[in-house]
Amino acid sequence: MRNIKLTIEYDGSSYAGWQRQKNAMTVQQKLEESLEKLCGEPVNVIGSGRTDSGVHARGQVSNFKTSSTIPPERYSYALNSMLPSDIRINCSKEVPMDFHARFSATGKKYRYSIINNTHGTAIDRQYLHHVSSPLDIQAMKEAAKIFEGTHDYAGFMATGSPVKSTVRTIYESKLIQDGSLLHFTVTGNGFLYNMVRIMAGTLIDVGKGKISANVIPDIIAYRKREKVGATAPANGLFLEEVYYDELL
Repeated sequence: MRNIKLTIEYDGSSYAGWQRQKNAMTVQQKLEESLEKLCGEPVNVIGSGRTDSGVHARGQVSNFKTSSTIPPERYSYALNSMLPSDIRINCSKEVPMDFHARFSATGKKYRYSIINNTHGTAIDRQYLHHVSSPLDIQAMKEAAKIFEGTHDYAGFMATGSPVKSTVRTIYESKLIQDGSLLHFTVTGNGFLYNMVRIMAGTLIDVGKGKISANVIPDIIAYRKREKVGATAPANGLFLEEVYYDELL
């Protein structure tokens, strides 16, 4: 048996997220179906984590174990000839048998992108959340920095999510402006369900003047969902990179 690691890029617009579902097409299902044809055996693909319906990825990581003799580096070429054009395998390599895309991960980086203008955009509408209201960019930048550190993010999680702990460490959180584009990037040791989209929605509310940046610490400490901003739409979110202790 071999353990193969894949680094995957995908446009999530046409998929009901990463994880396989009974009644909807997902990225995991497309990948497993292609691998089963390629390897001639059932294949279980393990992802570094779920992405919701409509969320995109530039650096999703997965692994699978197989008895196939295909050279590890050839999987990317073979899979890309079989997968739809909105899913690409950027790298395939053999890793130790104890590597697990989810449990071996030490951190992730996400990016949420906003276009702040009057009419939005036609071409990039699937990758940018449109906000037509004027935004206080400086206040949003100040609020983004407050997320850094180790906090209990229970209020920044979709209700009903089953987790053992809601404490997470955010290493870097920043907002960058590029004309009418705003890019919120956040790197941490882990994220709760919908956490980044709720953080982005909270920053938008700060920009609109609905929430003051100064009260973000109190909102975090309160640990209740109703005190936090709305969940921003999925289309602006990208999983940028997954980190591991070793250069695997």
